[in-house]
Amino acid sequence: MESLYADYIDAYAIPWAINIVLALAIFIVGRIVIKIVVNVLGRVLAKARVDQMLINFISSIVSVLLLLVVIVAALDQLGVDTTSLIAVVGAAGLAVGLALQDSLKNFAAGVMLIVFRPFREGDFVEAGGVSGIVEHISIFNTVMRTGDNREVIVPNGGIYSGVITNYSKRATRRVDMVFGIGYDADLRKAKNILLEILDQDERVLKDPEPVVAVAALADSSVNFNVRPWVNSADYWAVLWDTNEKVKLRFDEEGISIPFPQMDVHLHQSGD
Repeated sequence: MESLYADYIDAYAIPWAINIVLALAIFIVGRIVIKIVVNVLGRVLAKARVDQMLINFISSIVSVLLLLVVIVAALDQLGVDTTSLIAVVGAAGLAVGLALQDSLKNFAAGVMLIVFRPFREGDFVEAGGVSGIVEHISIFNTVMRTGDNREVIVPNGGIYSGVITNYSKRATRRVDMVFGIGYDADLRKAKNILLEILDQDERVLKDPEPVVAVAALADSSVNFNVRPWVNSADYWAVLWDTNEKVKLRFDEEGISIPFPQMDVHLHQSGD
């Protein structure tokens, strides 16, 4: 009986104990190695000036993948058939990927937005059919605040697949305005008034020089293109103020601004 127990211990207990110890060692050492690798990766990405949110996300993904490798290695040491386990995990991953197609699309777009930075938090942009100030960029969506203080959450997939207009990217912007005068008005006088209004506005930049030019001889008016350059923050204020100043000055100087009108002629036929 003692010989039987000894044979059992030698044949099963000791090898199993050794395998369990080795599997635990693989798991523990693997966790330590994973932590070191993730820390080194984080420092390398930080030196490359990658966004901290993306660093955290990449570190999490790498940590999970390496942990799966360590678990598979530990189970293999215990004699578990890991081939079928890997197949099951792969099939489950495929099923989850198909179920979360839209989410994965938004995730991929979020990574591209964070890496290439077409806009940053605080920029005023038009993207995904929404115009507003970017408040937060996450992996799956972007939070924007509109001009009337609404919070809009836009999926990153809709942003990255469309046209992105960043109004804050450049320090200056050109204000494009069109003013029409009647054909009987003094063209030179009107042009000088427009130039004077721009010259008196301190927000209008001297370089590039503002442009005031006759753009078209339209059906009922002579149209001026008025194009001053301003700092991006002054765009709307200059646009609105200039419209008001031009109307008031034209009224003072007797320069008419035509408006659409229709002449109706009545003809009386004889009975």
